[in-house]
Amino acid sequence: MIILKVPNELNNQRFDAIVAALCPDYSRSQLQKWIRSGGVTVNGKQLKPKIKLREGDEITVTPQQIEQTTDEPEDIPLDIVYEDEHILVVNKQAGLVVHPAVGNRTGTLVNGLLFHDSSLQQVPRAGIVHRLDKDTSGLMVVAKTLQAHKSLVNQLQERTVKREYLTVVQGEEIAGGTIEGNIGRHPVDRKRMAVVEGGKHAITHYRIEQRFTGYTLLRVSLETGRTHQIRVHMSWKHKPIVGDHVYGGRPKVAGKISAELRDYLLHFPRQSLHATQLGLDHPETGEWVQWQRPIPDDMQELVDKLAEASESKE
Repeated sequence: MIILKVPNELNNQRFDAIVAALCPDYSRSQLQKWIRSGGVTVNGKQLKPKIKLREGDEITVTPQQIEQTTDEPEDIPLDIVYEDEHILVVNKQAGLVVHPAVGNRTGTLVNGLLFHDSSLQQVPRAGIVHRLDKDTSGLMVVAKTLQAHKSLVNQLQERTVKREYLTVVQGEEIAGGTIEGNIGRHPVDRKRMAVVEGGKHAITHYRIEQRFTGYTLLRVSLETGRTHQIRVHMSWKHKPIVGDHVYGGRPKVAGKISAELRDYLLHFPRQSLHATQLGLDHPETGEWVQWQRPIPDDMQELVDKLAEASESKE
């Protein structure tokens, strides 16, 4: 239970605005729910959110455990990289859907997280504050408390979370660069995203990690976090990601490679994209924390085959 007094500077302000100002650890939407359910009272009374309060009014906040999801827990193997009372970091495998949706109500990361820790039912979206595509592997942070959830959402909005990816793209890049292009729904295919006028501002930075004949391994960092951002930007700049069957266009392979490697590249089963590094301010301590995970076996095999083919050409 939290007991607060309305200070002079908030005199004659709305009830909900005052509570939001005095309780920065909780989101406005969460506080609104508590106000409406009677979890936040003024001088012992339940009031409507728009009522204006006076200096000295006593506000009592009783944080309530409200079930945020009806998804079922499932025993799904998870690679937990880090965990404490406030957050956990998972290294998501390729092929694992993050959120349950039509056609994928079970077998998702959310289902696995709820099995791992049932208390995540009390956190919006089971604590997930950002996502990776089904066939993208790598690091994701999950909030275990409402306070951690609010902190992580704020950090993502303020663009202070550091996210780096490794990806193999078509073409021999000679230097790193920055891609800037607004991203929105594709004007024809609404299931896809595209660089479009009027879309949301999006910036992607990349640098060369390793060169191959006809291909390049890039290290990519996000300044913004739009849906499918890396895949869309790379395709837009004619650097399609190997294995991206949605944004890669008609499959192409570099000339002068073996028939075996050509077939391997054409049938690589998923976009070769891995979230390799994640850094953020810890929601509780404020200290900078960071994690790294190398590319998984399938992408390592891809890199090895391209490196071997390139060496044979020298």
